[in-house]
Parts: sequence; structure tokens; C-alpha cells
Amino acid sequence: MEANSNTDRMSNQILIVGATRGLGAALAALYSKNPANHVFATSRSSAPASKSDITWLTGIDVAEHDVGQKLVSQLPASTKFSTVIITAGYFGLETFDSPDWEKQTKMYTISAISPVFVVHHLVKAGLVDKGSKVIIVSSESGSITLRHEKEGGGNYGHHASKAASNMVGKLLSLDLKPQGIAVGLVHPGFMRTEMTKGVGFDKYWDAGGAVTPSEAAESLASFIDTFDISKTGEFWAPRGPGDIGTAESVLGKDLPTPLQLPW
Repeated sequence: MEANSNTDRMSNQILIVGATRGLGAALAALYSKNPANHVFATSRSSAPASKSDITWLTGIDVAEHDVGQKLVSQLPASTKFSTVIITAGYFGLETFDSPDWEKQTKMYTISAISPVFVVHHLVKAGLVDKGSKVIIVSSESGSITLRHEKEGGGNYGHHASKAASNMVGKLLSLDLKPQGIAVGLVHPGFMRTEMTKGVGFDKYWDAGGAVTPSEAAESLASFIDTFDISKTGEFWAPRGPGDIGTAESVLGKDLPTPLQLPW
């Protein structure tokens, strides 16, 4: 689908980075149901078969150093995103006895390095400006405060790269607040995805209250609707504490939904 400049000026333009599976795919499908939205979505390879009204940006790999340039080069100069959601992620399983250098490098690159370059290039190209929202999908696993002996150690790259992602989002919020651009960090919920299944976490799906990507997308989209510059730089769980195993142990009972998470 080619972007139509007349339609674009009247539409709510949304960019989803990492949209071929899991939460990203669910968000693209959800937002594209609304004819008032023009959804742009990235894929590492070719555009997936889709009946939805989505503009696919192909060859966008968040693990590559020139991801920002490649992304901007495919977008019309008239594009003005109301919302950018960075959902791309990777989880490489590790233990203390078997740390993995390559897995850790990939996790840090995707979670904590790439978002800086994606957002930098979008802002410098004028595709994100005053009133725009940038949402970085992080995880409660990146909260140092919530880490507790109840869940033990391990998975160094995953947890630490999410903590780094939170710091990146906080720093971006400080740089972009003067321009009226709001930046949020979110824990979308424990999901029933190929990613969590691939690291053996499917055995915790039922006990941990895991939801489908579509359910997580619904709650995240509702949260984004209410997110604005007054919350920029904050870390939130739109679905609340239900799937966060250490929430009550660390933060107490009767916690609200949505829940603002500690660093």
C-alpha cells in the first residue's frame, strides 16, 4: 500500500516497530481496524500477507546499526506520527552456570541501543514532533526494585537489558520533553507468545496469569489513549500487578491498575 498524502493529513498515523508477531502483530491488527488510523509497521524481511490496511516498512532489523536511516528512508516526508510503539524484543535464556555473550549482546542491542537510534532519526526527520507519543515496550523484569529472592537470579541479559531500556526511555523523555514529545515505558503483561514458549516459560502461563497478545494489545492501547506529557519518563504496567510475581512481596497489597512500576 502506498501512502496517500491527503488521507495521511486526516488520519491518525501510528508506527509499530516489530510488528510481524506477538504483541506487535496484535497492535497492528487492533489499530488498523479503525479507519481513522493509518498504521505503519516494520518487518525484518518482506511484508507478511495481510488483509489489513497497513503500510509495511520492510528490511527493518532493530539489531542493525543503520536501522534508523533505513526506517526514515521508507517514510514520506509528510508523515507525522501521533504514536510510535517500539515492541521489538529478543529473549535468550541464560543461567549463572551458562552465560552467553552473543545472546547478551543481542538483547542489549535490541532493547537498549536500537531505540535511541530509531527515535533520534524519526525526530530529526520531523516525523515525530509536539504532541507525539513514543512508547517503549520494556518489562517488569527490568525493575531492580522488583527483583526478589523469591524469583532468584539468572537471565542476566534479559533482565539487565530491560533495565537499560528503562534508562534509555527516561533519558529520551528528558531530551524530548521540551519539544512536547512524551516517552513512556511499559510492561505489557506476561504473554502467551512464541518468545516465552521458546525459553520454556509456557509452563508458567496458567499460574502466572499469562494473556494472549491480543488481550495485552487491548489494555496497552487503552493505556496509550490516556498517556500524555504529564506521565513522560514513567514506567507503567497497564494490566496492573496481576502477572508480576513479586509485586505484593515488594510493593504491598491492594495495588491499582494501571500500576506505576518502580525502577
